[in-house]
Amino acid sequence: MEQLNFSGDTEGAATARETGRKVIASNKKARHDYAVLKTYEAGLVLAGTEVKSLRAGYVSIVDAFAQEHEGELMLYNLHIAEYGFGSWTNHAPRRTRKLLLHRIEIDRIREKLREPGNALVPLSIYFNEGWAKVELALARGKREYDKRQALAERDANREIARALGRHLKGRTRG
Repeated sequence: MEQLNFSGDTEGAATARETGRKVIASNKKARHDYAVLKTYEAGLVLAGTEVKSLRAGYVSIVDAFAQEHEGELMLYNLHIAEYGFGSWTNHAPRRTRKLLLHRIEIDRIREKLREPGNALVPLSIYFNEGWAKVELALARGKREYDKRQALAERDANREIARALGRHLKGRTRG
């Protein structure tokens, strides 16, 4: 739910400022395919029409990934659709976008990415206090048997919770 904070200026007209966090897109499959080691919040360098498309929700992060390029972290394959009312100023939908992080964080992430099997995967894109942010996960890929084991564990926990709920309510399975 989006909240607006109104503050009056000297002319008496009200200006709106976004507060809170509004999730635009999330990558649910990433948590299934990867074991998340650590998460980071990064800003994005965007063009004006990209921001308008993001606010409208025209974004897909399914194939997106981040890598180090010349000392910076870049986000690849993030698809932000062209803005419908844009003109010649429209952006390329799958262009490479720079991630904004502190230098110390970038160096730590680059160090971890050098380890074999680690990847930097976007989990979600959202607006925080009006700024476009991406939640990145330093992750390690899961094998097929790890995925099956995680599904079996989740199903077992769900069944335990159901049985406990029935027991607490005084019902027996019948």
